[in-house]
Order: sequence, then C-alpha cells, then structure tokens
Amino acid sequence: METKKEFAFAGNVQNGFLMLFINLLVLIASGVIIVYGIIYCPWLILAGGLLLLVNLCMWCGFLMLEPNEARVITWFGKYSGTFTRTGFFWINPFYSSKKVSLRARNMDAEPIKVNDKTGNPVMIGLVLVWKLCDTYKAMFEVDSQTMASSPAEIGGSAKSIMNALEKFVRVQSDAALRQVAGQYAYDDEDAQTNEPTLRSSADEINEQLEQKLDERLALAGIEVVEARINYLAYAPEIAAVMLRRQQASAIITAREKIVEGAVSMVKMALQKLSDEDVVELDDDKKAAMVSNLMVVLCGDDSAQPVVNAGTLNH
Repeated sequence: METKKEFAFAGNVQNGFLMLFINLLVLIASGVIIVYGIIYCPWLILAGGLLLLVNLCMWCGFLMLEPNEARVITWFGKYSGTFTRTGFFWINPFYSSKKVSLRARNMDAEPIKVNDKTGNPVMIGLVLVWKLCDTYKAMFEVDSQTMASSPAEIGGSAKSIMNALEKFVRVQSDAALRQVAGQYAYDDEDAQTNEPTLRSSADEINEQLEQKLDERLALAGIEVVEARINYLAYAPEIAAVMLRRQQASAIITAREKIVEGAVSMVKMALQKLSDEDVVELDDDKKAAMVSNLMVVLCGDDSAQPVVNAGTLNH
C-alpha cells in the first residue's frame, strides 16, 4: 500500500479576527497619511500609497474552513502542506491555496451491461460512498484541473475540483464493476457446482468490489467507505428466455417433490392395507391401484371419483 504523501501545513498562521482588526487599522492609517501628504508633504503620499499596497496584499491572506474541509497550500508551485483547522485564519498572502472537501460523497452509478463468467449479458449497477483521505494525491497525482466537464470549470474552486474527482471515481468504478462481474456467473444454472454467483454471494461480491475500487482509487487519495451492488438483472435481450428457463426449472423441482411424496403415500397405503388385512390384492390389482393413486396424487386437476359396484375377485 502506498504511503500517505499529505502532511500538515507548518507555516505561520494567525487568528483571522485579530488580523482583520490590524488590517482595518493599517487601512485607516494609510488613508490618513495620504491625506496629510496632500496637505503638507508630497512625500507622505508615496509612503501612504506603499502602505495601502501592502494592506491590499494582506487582505488576500484570509481563509475560512468549515468542518471536513481542507486547504492545499503551495508556495510558488511547491507543496507546503494541507491546512485542516476549522475557523477563520490569516496566512502569508503569497501562499496559494485550493479548497477541497473531506466529506463523504455518494455515487449511484447507472446500471451497465457486462458479460458474466458464462458469457450471458447482464445489467449491473452499484452505489458507492467515498471520501478524500490524501489531498496531496488528489491534487497532484491525478489531473483534477483538466478533468472538468467544460473549460470554464477549470480552476481552483472546490466545486470544480470535486466534480473532476467524481468523474475519475465514476470511470474507475465502471472498470472495477466490469472486472468483478466478469469473474462470476449470474446464477448457478446446474445447482451442483456450489460456486459463488452474482445472485447468491452478495457479501463476497461486495467485498471483491471494494477491494478492486480501493486499488484503483488509491492513486487519487480516495478512500472507499462502502460499495454495494444495488441492481442486478439479465439484459433485456435474454431476460424473457432466462425467465422461462427459471420457470421450467422451478416446475421440474416442484414435480420432483410431488412424485417423491406420491410414491411415499402409495407405499404407505399398500403397507397399511396389508398390515390390517383390509383387502388382499394380487400384483395386477396392486399395479392398478398404484397407477390410479399416482394419477390422483400427481395430477393438476381434481380427481373425479368412480364408484365400482363389482367385485375384486375375477
């Protein structure tokens, strides 16, 4: 696993409200000096102008952070650390900073068509919860500045950066989902292999999916909080055929149970008749009785009784 490249900003940080008060005093002082220079000494105008210029630069050093937000700070292109303290602060205005969000984000991916292990086309979708855990990788390991959907969004705003990272997550999630889905069959058609399938092994599939996503998203400093398959179905072109196959399989299984129960009931009936000497049946009569009972017990329609007024003897 790659080491974390992010580290805390160690530069000079001042209370924002204190610096706001000082800046207001400097602004007032520069204005007074300029006025005095106009009235008494022209050289004071230059001093007041320089003081005003410094004051304007100082106004650019303010930053404010809410909980689960961070500022990636650079010094003329060199990474200087990540600032995560919550509140209103002032730093050297020559530092450049870009704000990113550390809050958890949710992505509900649209179902995509993939081929399972047996080659059947299936529709599969996932829901993913992710968040940033390494701001250095997010800003400098992937091209988050040019992955925006339009050139107008390229810049340092938190919204454009996070939207670009979300696009990266969406593409990598699609690739990971295709990779995992291709390793498993949709269903155990033979019901004899006992291999994990997309339908029956949800926990194992989700664990595999999280592992693949972690491997792919670690490059961008993204942590996968949770990944779950939320949609699974056969592709429309084979859905009807597969439904009929499932129905046929269910009918066969039900018939097997019915026949098994009917044989058991016929055996019990013959045994009871023999043990209690109700009637003596030869082989032909037993065969006829078995045939009639099997028809009654295994038939779909209700049996119609027939009264036999004859004798059991030939």
